[in-house]
Amino acid sequence: MPLRRRTVLLLAVPLALAVLLALAVLVLNTADWNRARPWLNEKISLALQRPFAIRGDLTLSWAWPAAAERPPGWRAYLPMPRLLARDLHLASPASMAEQGELASVASALIEIELLPLLHQRISVPLLRLEQPQLHLLRRADGHNNWSFAPPREPSAWRLELGTLQLGNGQLQLKDAVQQLDLTASLQTLEHDALYGVAWQLQGQWKQQPVQGQGKAGAVLGLREQTRPYPLEAVLDVGGSRMAVSGTLTRPASLTSLDLQLSLSGLSMARLYALTGVLLPETPPFSTSGHLHGELGAHASRWQYQNFIGRVGQSDISGNLEYRYGTALPRPQLGGAVQARLLRLSDLGPLIGADSNRSKQVRGVAPVQPGNKVLPVEAFRKARWTALDADVHFTAGRITRDQDLPISQVDTRILMRDGVLSLEPLQFEIAGGSFNASLKLDGSGRKLADAIAADLKAQARHLHLKQLFPRIEAMQATVGEVNAEVALNAQGNSVAELLGASNGELRAVVSKGSISKLLLEEMGLNLGSVVLTKLVGDKQVQLNCLISDFTVRNGLMQTRLFAADTTDARIDVEGQVSLRTEQLDLTLRPEAKGVRIISLRAPIYLRGSFKQPDVSIDKKVLALRAGGALALAVVAPVTAILPLMTSGSSEDADCAALLATRRPPAPARNVR
Repeated sequence: MPLRRRTVLLLAVPLALAVLLALAVLVLNTADWNRARPWLNEKISLALQRPFAIRGDLTLSWAWPAAAERPPGWRAYLPMPRLLARDLHLASPASMAEQGELASVASALIEIELLPLLHQRISVPLLRLEQPQLHLLRRADGHNNWSFAPPREPSAWRLELGTLQLGNGQLQLKDAVQQLDLTASLQTLEHDALYGVAWQLQGQWKQQPVQGQGKAGAVLGLREQTRPYPLEAVLDVGGSRMAVSGTLTRPASLTSLDLQLSLSGLSMARLYALTGVLLPETPPFSTSGHLHGELGAHASRWQYQNFIGRVGQSDISGNLEYRYGTALPRPQLGGAVQARLLRLSDLGPLIGADSNRSKQVRGVAPVQPGNKVLPVEAFRKARWTALDADVHFTAGRITRDQDLPISQVDTRILMRDGVLSLEPLQFEIAGGSFNASLKLDGSGRKLADAIAADLKAQARHLHLKQLFPRIEAMQATVGEVNAEVALNAQGNSVAELLGASNGELRAVVSKGSISKLLLEEMGLNLGSVVLTKLVGDKQVQLNCLISDFTVRNGLMQTRLFAADTTDARIDVEGQVSLRTEQLDLTLRPEAKGVRIISLRAPIYLRGSFKQPDVSIDKKVLALRAGGALALAVVAPVTAILPLMTSGSSEDADCAALLATRRPPAPARNVR
């Protein structure tokens, strides 16, 4: 081919393409696009399987892509058509047509890239919606107006959306299944350097008030890009408050979410409405930390990092991770929580052991009867199967108004398929150690309507005077306590579990000493009490103290309950009903050696846990007093003899006390 002809062709091809492009642009610009509305309405209605209509003008213009969305290379110099449609409406499905339309938009501006159309891709760099109105509805039977049926035939075309801009608008959600009735409004911010829109939310969720407000960026980037999207929000649901401030990147997939998160409320359990995460009942709380989130199609992860806060009057800090996805049977919560100082009263709501006033503050009905000590508030086991958890908890110190200090708490909180366990639960108390394992099975596999509980615990080397720091007479007491507990039960509250418990409780105190004044007062040895008060208290060697109870259906019965010292022996027998919270114990003190002016008689400990009653056998006192009066008539010198006791000076150690163990006495009617 001659060079001249080749040159002409090389010049003619691009010129022809330019002419064709110009003609296409001219035709597209001069065409009356409103004539295409019926065709577009029909095609879109068929695709969505519900009525769609563009009722306003449909116009076309041209523009070059914005710098942030400009494709690389020579394609950056190609103009893009901008289709502007006004007054758009999308109806609800036919089955819910009586509820009105699903959405309406005052105007929609759509940018479309031309070259991707050759590859069956509809690339929309920009979609701008002005005054969108969205009405979402779900009935009690589960039918909703926002679900779209899958296409009858798979399409080879693919839609790619770049950025989304929203102007003033409103969203309404009425969900009978979740008992939601919310209204959100959106306003454009004209002179805000960081945020482009502001929003407000109000309504109800399960008859609880919902309020919220916040700001967001003007442009929401939906393509893979690294431009941060600013976000600020405050949401309050029934007194639980969540505040976030930070940025999102790649909002379409939320693969990177970086926010500062603050949470507060009347109880952590109320956060279930905001987060969907199952947490225990607590006093009022507040926390603040860094939230990092990654959401994917098949797996998602949220990390609440380096948070600090308070629960009641206690401090907490730590790191938590929440994961869920198709590969997991249920969401998982893991991490570690620490507390430097934890008040024992702040743990009360965990088992419903707080006051009725505290229950009202955290939004729980005041169910605790005035005459009961054991908590009757039911465990919320219906949610236990909604979450698996593995959280390591430690506390430097737990106090009860500076009494009975507990330190170095260490436990692992496990929730697996509705079974909650603390294993092991370890802490230091009263100079000794406590080790336990607790399992609460609320899965419904063992019991459909109740929790199956198992408790095993050991206490070693507890110091008596530290166990009773407010009893003055105990401060002169020395000795160690070792104890074991093994119980199993069924029920839905602490009161029900203890009231139906079975097992054993044992405690031994040995190699110590006890206040002489305390022993004399228990034996009603009035003369010795007076002398001890005059010359001062002293320590009496404690040979052994053994407490051994059996527990059957909530009834504790003494197998052996006795204390032996160099001066006296005290035997206790009877029973304690954990079901009715009633006491029926008899203390029989027996002095060793001679006691002057002794009114020794059995001591009865009866009544309820709430109002125990201590009394003395009045018949024995009357007989002894009567004998004294009779002798006084005969010989006044001998009147003191009936008020003197002499007992054996033989001491018994723990082995001897164990040898006296006997079967429990027949149960008396204290239930």
